[in-house]
Parts: sequence; C-alpha cells; structure tokens
Amino acid sequence: MKKRVLVTYNMLRPGYSELEEKYDVTFPPEGRESFTYDEVLAMIGEYDALQSMFNFKVDEPLMQAGRRLKIISNYAVGFDNIDVEAATRLKIQVTNTPHQVTEPTADQALGLLLAVSRRISEMDRRLRIPGNVHVGLLENLGHSLYGKTVGIVGMGRIGQALARRCLACGMKIAYNNRRRLDTDTEARYGARYLPLDELLSLSDVVSVNAPLTPETYHIIGRREFALMKRGAILINTARGPLVDDKALVEALQSGRIGGAGLDVFENGDYPADELLYFDNVVLNPHLGTQTVEARNEMAKQVSDNIINFFEGGPVYKVNDIGR
Repeated sequence: MKKRVLVTYNMLRPGYSELEEKYDVTFPPEGRESFTYDEVLAMIGEYDALQSMFNFKVDEPLMQAGRRLKIISNYAVGFDNIDVEAATRLKIQVTNTPHQVTEPTADQALGLLLAVSRRISEMDRRLRIPGNVHVGLLENLGHSLYGKTVGIVGMGRIGQALARRCLACGMKIAYNNRRRLDTDTEARYGARYLPLDELLSLSDVVSVNAPLTPETYHIIGRREFALMKRGAILINTARGPLVDDKALVEALQSGRIGGAGLDVFENGDYPADELLYFDNVVLNPHLGTQTVEARNEMAKQVSDNIINFFEGGPVYKVNDIGR
C-alpha cells in the first residue's frame, strides 16, 4: 500500500510531481487555500507524512493523533511552528528547506535596504499625489550605500548571501553570530566579527538574519536601539519577534534611527498600526521567499525530504530520532 502524505496548503504543483507519482498525496480541495488545524487533527491518523507550512502549528496533540505519522516535512527554513521536542520524543522526523530560501530572502533584504536608503517607496507614493513632491537639487535626499558598514546579526546562509550583495554595493561587512566564522569565510567577505553592542554602535545598517529562539527574542529592543548609530537603518527579513516593535516605534519617533525595512512583524502577518505612518519605513508582507522559482524549489525539497526519508536517502534533519 502506498504511503499517504497530507499537505496543509494548496501550493504550486510542479515541485510535487515526483511525490504524487510515488505516494498518495492529499491537498486541500480545489478552491480552498488550506486545511484548518481541526481538519488536520481529524485526518492525520490515516497519514504517514505531514507536509506543514511555516504558519501551520504542529503541536503534541496533533502528533499524538498521528498514529502512523513518521515525518513532518516543514515548508520553511524556520521550524518554530513545530514542537520539535515532542516530535523527537515521539520518534517523528522533522525536516526543513534551508537552501531554497537563501537567495530570494537576501534579494529581499537588499531591496528593502535600497528602498529605505534611497527613499524609493516613499517617492513612489508621493509622486502619485499631484503636488506632493517638490523637485530640487537639495530635495528628497537619501543616502548612498557605498562605503557604509552593514552589521549582519546572524551570519548563516542568508546573512552571507546578503553580505555578497552588500559587497557588490561597495559596503563594508561586520557581523555578529552565535559562533565566529572560520578565517577563510571571514576573508571571503572582508567581514569583521564584533560583539553585538559594538556592531550596533558602528553600523550604518543593521540587518537581522538570525533564527528565532528564546535567546534571540527581542534581540533588538530599547537598549539596542539606544546603542545604534543615529540615523542607522534597520532591516528585518528573518522573524518578527526578533525586534521589539514598541521599541522600534519609539526609535523612529525620536529620530534615533533613520528608517526601517520590514518583511516580518512581531505580532503576525500585519504591522503594528503605528508603523504605517512613517515615510521612512518600508513594509512588505513576508515576501522573502515569494517568488515562483523559490516556491517550486521548496516544494521539490519538502517532497525529496519525504521520499528520501522513506527510501533511505539524505534529508535536511531538524531533530535526531536515532535512525
């Protein structure tokens, strides 16, 4: 009998072609975006694999209901939506898609940086209102990136991909990471490792690219904004709760920082109301991996994780279940 796979969201199908050839795959019905938690809870007992989305909560009660469940293949690099400790205890493999998100998310971070520093989004909005832009040699001034320092908080795959792009813009690279990189990698980017406080005080741009953990929650808050160089720009394309939104609003209101580019928000999919009224803030609804290419590549990877798990190939493991 074929293995059964439950997919929580109606995604683009090309990346699932091999999975559908090999296994019995259930997607939400046509016209439905996704299954609800309660629907998955009721169905999961009949499935061997769950392909969850980054915004779908997979907790212990759901896993307990999956009496045949052997693998949760998460459609994301992050996995804070999954109770990994419970999965490990129940001998359920959790996997993710670390590589496919790297380049598009770094593109997004650079795009936000350019939009804020050169006031691209602001000027676009204002030009659409007749008489709202005065053109002059000293009007609408932004800031150049060339020669400036970007401080990257979290120098993993995405942080390094952003560093490559910033180097192409003539920027200097500083970084803070849980572990210092090897000397060859530092040399590749001309990157300086700095303690977080020093990085904040020296950087013209601070880009947050760390995973969300109990240790990184609000890694940028009131204290950190007070340390930042006056007029610096904050970019967050990682996870919203890495930044304290209330502290960010205060830093913007006081002019402590020069602007922000946000692809994620502390309290869900939408920004705090106060952020909507700053001309020097660019807001996007978590577009980091929202490209056709990335979506199909991620679908292929979550499929490969499931196929290889059952057939003995390599998977991107989040936990160790002793297999």
